[in-house]
Formats: sequence, structure tokens, C-alpha cells
Amino acid sequence: QAYRATGDMKYIERTARQMACYLDRMQLPDGLFHHSAIAPFLWGRGNGWVAGGMPMLLGFLPESNPYRSRILEAYRLMASSLLKYQHGSGLWGQLIDAEEAWDESSCSGMFTSSLVLGVKNGWLDEDSYGAAARKAWTALCAKIDSYGNVADVGADTNCKNDRQFYLDRPRINGAPHGQAGLLWTVNALLG
Repeated sequence: QAYRATGDMKYIERTARQMACYLDRMQLPDGLFHHSAIAPFLWGRGNGWVAGGMPMLLGFLPESNPYRSRILEAYRLMASSLLKYQHGSGLWGQLIDAEEAWDESSCSGMFTSSLVLGVKNGWLDEDSYGAAARKAWTALCAKIDSYGNVADVGADTNCKNDRQFYLDRPRINGAPHGQAGLLWTVNALLG
């Protein structure tokens, strides 16, 4: 945002360097991220922040930036893994790799917006990723009630080295994280 407001390249360069350092230190070989060092679980919303952030950054990052190729590579790797874990419903689970995990709306909105941006910018294949994004968007729309609240948003999740803790998190309707993920997707579709 500082770069957008000022046009000063130092801000976008710092952001790219920080993202590349984060990816080098935290990204798993399959492109996803554990919630933390003490919670080695693929928590949906934790991954959603990264999935949403990379294409937003790539949209502003000059082609000449030395970190661009690293970030684009990491983004494509993450998107590829997300495709593998998309539920039959079109959404993703509270824990991404747990088949029994309930469909969680905030991470699903974040992942959907990420895929839409990737397809629109030519970073991801339209046939595979476009189809996944359309399926997710349709499923997300079904989660909106007559008041505009998004259902099935995971309650705030602190770190805990207990897989069941994540699976048992309460579901909330209308929580800001779910609303935000949906709005990110709207913005990606309209942008």
C-alpha cells in the first residue's frame, strides 16, 4: 500500500524481499505452509493469507524485480497443491489435507481469489484453475445468507499441537475473515 500511495520503489522491493525470505524459510516442498513450528498442520486460513498475498504482490511487482521469479514459482507450486485438495463441494477444508475436515469459507474465499487472479494474469492455466475457481465461487455463493453473512467461517485459531483442535473449531456465520475472503474474490472477478 505504501508503494501504491507513493510510487516509491523501495516499498515494493522490501515487500518482495520479505515475501521471498518467508517462502524460503517456511514453504513446504508441496507449496503449502504449516500453521507454525509447534503446530505442523495445514490450517486453511493460515495458508489463505499467503495464497491471497502472492498474486496481489505479483500484480504490482515489476518484471525486473530479482525476487519476482521466486515468488511466481512459489505461487504456482502452492496453487498446484490447492487444486489437489479442493473438496468435491468446490471448497477447501479447515485443515487443507484432511478429507474429513469441514468446508471452511474464509480460506476458500482466499484461495478462490488467488486462483482467479492467477488465471486473469496468465500465471495459471485457465482450463484447470479456471474450472476450480468457478466451482469454488459457486459453492461460496451458496454460503451467503439473506443478510449477506457468509456461513462456516472457522473461529479464530491459536496454535496448538493437536490436529483435532483444528477440526473441532467452531463455525461462525458472518465473521469478518469469511466476508473478506468472499470480497477478495468479488474484487478479483470484477478487476
